[in-house]
Amino acid sequence: MDYKAIRAIISGGGTGGHIFPAISIANKLKELNPDTEILFVGAEGKMEMEKVPAAGYRIVGLPIVGLQRQLNLKNIWNDIQVPFKLVSSTGKAWKTLRDFRPDIAIGVGGYASGPLLWTATTMKVPALIQEQNSFAGLTNKMLGNRVQSICVAYEGMEKFFPADRIVMSGNPIRKEVSQPATPQMREEACRYYGLDPEKKHLFIVGGSLGSGTLNKAMKQWITDGCPGGEDVEIIWQCGKYYKAGIDSFMEGRVIPDLQWSDFIKRMDLAYAAADVVVTRSGASTVSELCAMEKATIFVPSPNVAEDHQTHNAMALVNKDAAMIVKDRDAVEILIPTAMELLRNPEKIAYMERNIGKLALRDAAQVICDEAYKILGKK
Repeated sequence: MDYKAIRAIISGGGTGGHIFPAISIANKLKELNPDTEILFVGAEGKMEMEKVPAAGYRIVGLPIVGLQRQLNLKNIWNDIQVPFKLVSSTGKAWKTLRDFRPDIAIGVGGYASGPLLWTATTMKVPALIQEQNSFAGLTNKMLGNRVQSICVAYEGMEKFFPADRIVMSGNPIRKEVSQPATPQMREEACRYYGLDPEKKHLFIVGGSLGSGTLNKAMKQWITDGCPGGEDVEIIWQCGKYYKAGIDSFMEGRVIPDLQWSDFIKRMDLAYAAADVVVTRSGASTVSELCAMEKATIFVPSPNVAEDHQTHNAMALVNKDAAMIVKDRDAVEILIPTAMELLRNPEKIAYMERNIGKLALRDAAQVICDEAYKILGKK
C-alpha cells in the first residue's frame, strides 16, 4: 500500500481508554509516513488536553460536556448547558475543519468525537470511527451511519452498526504489552519486583486512580488473616487516590509477600510476573491481557456508561478465556477466588490458551490501512 503523506484529524477522549488508542493510531500514521500531519480535537478540561501534547501532538479543545444522569444541583446546571455547549462546539469544530483541511477524520469515542465527526461528515470529509468496547458508546452509535468504516474489537457489533462497514481491528495497545512474556522476561520481572520465581504471583491492578472495590477486597482478605496466601506473592497497585489510606491500613502489619504502590511503572513486567491478574475490564486493559495471554479475573466497574465493562468481560468469560466476579460480591469472594485459581495450574493454562486466541495485536496498523483504503476510494 502507498502510504502517502496525509492530513488527519483524530477526535475523542475523556478517559485513557479513548486517548491512548488515539495516540497509538497517530503514532502509526507518523511511522507509515513521517510527513503526515495530525491534529487532535478533544474536550476542554479533560485529560486529553494534557496527555496528547505530552505525546508530541497539537490539540484543539471543544467546550463540549455530556449529560449527567445522577440528579443533583451541579448536574442539573451541567445538563442545562449541554445544548448551548453543543452548538458552540459544533461551530468550533467547523472552524477547525475549515482551517486544517483534513483528508480524513478519525473518531475514537468520547464527548468531542460527536460534534467533530458529525461536522466533518456534513462537510463531506471521509471518516472512520474506532469502537473499543463490546457495547458501543452513544457517540459512536450516532455516527455509525455517517462514516465510511467502523473499526471494532469484538464480534457481534452488527447490532450497533451497519454490517458492511464493520472491520475487525482490535484495540491499539502499547508495544511493550503486545506479546506474551518469554521465560527471560519473567525472570527479569521477578528481579525487578524482588519476587521469588518459585512462588505463585498475583497482580491486582485498579488503574491509575485505583479501584475502591479491589482495595476493599484486599483489606478484607488481609483482615481475615490472608487465607490461602501461602507461597503466593502479591503486587497490589492501589492507585494514587487511595495510597494514603492503604499506607495507614498497612501500618503495623507485616506481610513479607505483599507489596503495594500507587502506580506501576513497568506494566509489562508486572504482567509478565503474574500467574493471575485481578482487574477492571476497560477495553484497553482487556486487549492488553489478551495480547499477554494472562489468566484474569475481571471485576467490571458498575460506574460506566451502559455497563460496558460487564459486556467486555462477558465476551471473554463466554469463551472460557477469563473469570468474572461482580463488584457487589468482590469484597467477600474476590481474593479467595484468586487464591483458589492460583492453586489450579491446569485451569490457568486453559484460560491462557483461550484468551490468547482472542488477541488482535496489529490494531493500529489495521485501522491506518482502513483509513488509506477509504482515501483510495475518494
